[in-house]
Amino acid sequence: MHPFHYEQPQELGSSVERVSRAQEASFLAGGTGLLDLMKLGVETPALLVDVRKLPLAQIQELPDGGVRLGALARNSDVAHHPLIRERYPVLSEALLAGASGQIRNMATVGGNIMQRTRCSYFRDTSTPCNKRNPGSGCSALEGINRGHAVLGVSESCIATHPSDMCVPLAALGATVRIQGPKGERTVPFTDFHLVPGTTPQRETVLEHGELVLSVDVPALPAAKRSLYIKVRDRASYAFALTSVAAILEVEGGVIRQARLALGGVGTKPWRALAAEQKLMGQAPSPQLYQEAAKAALEGAKAREHNGFKVELAQRTIVRALTTLGGRS
Repeated sequence: MHPFHYEQPQELGSSVERVSRAQEASFLAGGTGLLDLMKLGVETPALLVDVRKLPLAQIQELPDGGVRLGALARNSDVAHHPLIRERYPVLSEALLAGASGQIRNMATVGGNIMQRTRCSYFRDTSTPCNKRNPGSGCSALEGINRGHAVLGVSESCIATHPSDMCVPLAALGATVRIQGPKGERTVPFTDFHLVPGTTPQRETVLEHGELVLSVDVPALPAAKRSLYIKVRDRASYAFALTSVAAILEVEGGVIRQARLALGGVGTKPWRALAAEQKLMGQAPSPQLYQEAAKAALEGAKAREHNGFKVELAQRTIVRALTTLGGRS
């Protein structure tokens, strides 16, 4: 592992200041992603600033009825929290579908939304990768790309965003609170992650030295009727080939609210706005669900090995909507 210096400031301000003043510094929380990349030589920070003792592990109800997930809240604690299980089952299900129990006990909310792709070319320092080494090329374009993205791709990168948790957060319309050298700011969750374009090395809107404080999930009564479906090669400890976070509110035989987000197929957590628009104000039907699924994958760009993801994602959307539409 690359040699590094380690510090553990006791205050938020000093942690942010320390990282912002050192260009090759990184925050360390659960470490389930960063330490792996350091062992592979993909990440080589000169300084690690440990933020685990900062007071950012809260899971609390907000005055407007939403819920604040502190950046240091453990994934397992969020998944099993009564507020999450009751109000946002889609989020609990997504968390429990990810990784293993041991990793969920270590991984944090902030670390989860900041995790980097599992693209094998990104993690192999002997191969060209624009995300790891800008301008070197994308090995996945003509390589083994079965697990890669079909939405939000570019000629510079087709790496898939790996998170399960981020998919329902996109559907729920969450907000990310951020602290940096210039103060605090908030960013809509759907704007937090960036598509690769010509700068795939830039994955989020965070500037150097900025730290995620929390993810705030809004009050959304319709989310009680929600689910997460993950399709993968094996039953556990595998990343999604495709996944769907779905919220559906049907009243008087008409869809009053629909939220859809996709995982496993996009270069970022993918909010399917076109599909939602197809559903709103319509009477639920198998044909409508098919049309919404088709709209969700409009513009998908497949490569040699991952073309199956388009139909698989559409079928998963139809399954999710059919399941929710049949619930009373």
